[in-house]
Amino acid sequence: MEDWLSLKWFSFSTLSGYQWAVPYYLYAIPAVPLLFFLRRAFHGKARQKLNVAFLAKEAASGWIRYLRHIPGVFMFIGMLLVLVALARPQIVKDLEERYADGIEIVLALDVSDSMLEKDLAPDRLESAKKVAIDFIDGRFQDKIGLVVFAGQSFFLCPLTTDYALLKEQIRSIKSGIIPTAGTAIGSALANCINLMRETTARSKIAILLSDGDNTAGNLDPLTAAQLAASYKIRVYTIGIGREGAVRDSVGLETLDTGVLRQIAGTSGGQFFQVEDAGALRNVFGEINRLEKTEIKTSRYQEVKDYYHVYLRWAIVCLLAAFACKLTFISNILED
Repeated sequence: MEDWLSLKWFSFSTLSGYQWAVPYYLYAIPAVPLLFFLRRAFHGKARQKLNVAFLAKEAASGWIRYLRHIPGVFMFIGMLLVLVALARPQIVKDLEERYADGIEIVLALDVSDSMLEKDLAPDRLESAKKVAIDFIDGRFQDKIGLVVFAGQSFFLCPLTTDYALLKEQIRSIKSGIIPTAGTAIGSALANCINLMRETTARSKIAILLSDGDNTAGNLDPLTAAQLAASYKIRVYTIGIGREGAVRDSVGLETLDTGVLRQIAGTSGGQFFQVEDAGALRNVFGEINRLEKTEIKTSRYQEVKDYYHVYLRWAIVCLLAAFACKLTFISNILED
């Protein structure tokens, strides 16, 4: 709870920043000094009827005679604060919350030695990593996972909305993290399916990016594509580089666009072929457009009441007024 004893509650900036739930009580504030004026007027007439003689030296003089006004001052302030509390000062904030029924996406990234080719600057792998990170930045509340593959395939990150963690995992990818040479496209697609097969997301997609033919693994890519279709997983395949042979650590590896096209067609996705970094970025932009998540906005108000601050101050002032009346400060002729 905020420090109610602070004098900041009486500053102009604080008071002017309030919205008042029951502002009508503020209109009664001018009546408080009027009541005190009427009380003093009637009290003065009553005193005139008392023929009490005081010696000059017995009459209070100097600052001491003003002490008798202290109870009235406390009473006056207390009554004002009661009215302020009854008016219910509030701070109202207009807030909005964005939410979406996110989709599930698994990125499958080829990390074989052929991805070190420099036809995409600085090389195919680094260019793919950068575009994948930019793609993640453009998503909202989608669960995204990461699979890497060469001669074997494994999960690098499960489905998550922790995009900072996911991007850190992508940055850590290096060629050679999978020592087995080759390109296991079917195994990579199977891992994508395993991440999403038991989920209930309204939309599930895999984005498989490779620059080679299926040369490793024990699962045929087209069989994996049929399995993906049975789980309603659309597969977008991206072939990097020109069709033809590229030498890797074990020999020549070719980009087989036919297999990648069939995977996409079987699963209801699309195939893309890119030969430069700009085209790769455009492909991810197109996938981002095709798999758009509908973002909904809920607007609401956050209301915080502060009447309790002024009510506490009012109680303190009223108690102080009554306490003063019970001490030497009070003048019995004022009662």
